[in-house]
Amino acid sequence: MTSEQPGRAPLPHSFEALRGRKMESVLLLRPDLTKQEIREKIWDFMEAQNLADFPRPVHHRIPNFKGSYQACKCIKELEGFARMRELKVDPDKPLEGVRLIALQARKTLLVPTPRLRTGLFNKIVPPPAATKDILRKCATSQGVKDYSVPIDLDSKVLVDLVVVGSVAVSEKGWRIGKGEGYADMEYAMMVSMGAVREDTPVITIVHDCQVVDISEELLGDHDLTVDYIFTPTRMIRTNCKRPKPQGILWTKISYEMMEQIPILKNLHFREKQAGKDVTLRDQQFDLSERKNKQAIITGTAPKTPRREAESAPVEDVDSRTDGLTLKTEMAVATTVYVGNIPQDARVSHLKRVLRERNAVPWRLNWQGLQHRAFLDYKDKVTAEAIVSSLKGLTLGGHTLCVELAKKQRIKRSGNE
Repeated sequence: MTSEQPGRAPLPHSFEALRGRKMESVLLLRPDLTKQEIREKIWDFMEAQNLADFPRPVHHRIPNFKGSYQACKCIKELEGFARMRELKVDPDKPLEGVRLIALQARKTLLVPTPRLRTGLFNKIVPPPAATKDILRKCATSQGVKDYSVPIDLDSKVLVDLVVVGSVAVSEKGWRIGKGEGYADMEYAMMVSMGAVREDTPVITIVHDCQVVDISEELLGDHDLTVDYIFTPTRMIRTNCKRPKPQGILWTKISYEMMEQIPILKNLHFREKQAGKDVTLRDQQFDLSERKNKQAIITGTAPKTPRREAESAPVEDVDSRTDGLTLKTEMAVATTVYVGNIPQDARVSHLKRVLRERNAVPWRLNWQGLQHRAFLDYKDKVTAEAIVSSLKGLTLGGHTLCVELAKKQRIKRSGNE
């Protein structure tokens, strides 16, 4: 496919009637916004401008939009579509049209299982001689449940096209999902099982207002980029050169995620057996913490400037002068643990919601890389009250885990 201008593919015939149509509902965003702030702006805008379609409200979803089926239909005119045999299409509502087109064209349709709880893909298998109405049902979320068989890691799958939903996307191919990371993880798993190649195209289908400027600084190595963007009025070829994920980044996977997504355990075991580095995020942090403690015990730890010591750990180990004997005294439980913090959240976001709940601590220890924070309060009664008041607190669409910290800060006794 040749471009008429850089980054812009020629209009397929389906777009001809839209040539003179004014692009509607352009959304301009500040360049300093976080991923979550971009999501919120787009969700709010689509609702306010009545661009959203069922299910509503679109907040915390891959938003469905008016004109989604029109955008989906143009996939048939994507270069090489007729030769494609296997398509992986996300289960989001605005992609229903793509799933229907794939089934009508008798292509193999793979749809990820919800939250990857029961495996990686469901293969949609319509009944023999399925009517148009049955195929339409197969393309829906309910149809995916009723007319599918599971596909596991041992299945010989070679995907010709990947179709993902997005909350926001830029003309350069930078993509923002709803914040849970499943599309990124699914792609990484497909790489690990050899189901995609470097030249396998990735497309997304969005409303025009979802195409916005996104800073590349917001992207991580695990983030999936896209090669084509379809909207109701245009097709954009991104010419994206940023590498896509090359497999699972295990240092971003926690024990909790392994428990929630069983297929990760399977893949982790296989890659470990193959001799790959499969150190998990928790293991990486635990190893660093053990090294620090050992350095304190042996007296080899560097002296910590006072300013850093005031804002660091929830546990403070005091050593004797011989470097071998540790004496500790547990403090009263006044530290509150906050977990499941979204990857792109900032400390300012947490501070804001704490102020709104009248739960401002006298000290906040932010550990964003570990998706957690520790809040210190003046006494146990206050800490317990805060835990109760923060139950159900959400940040960036994630329900936070709030409880008294298992390891309370250790105080030095007065005679040391």
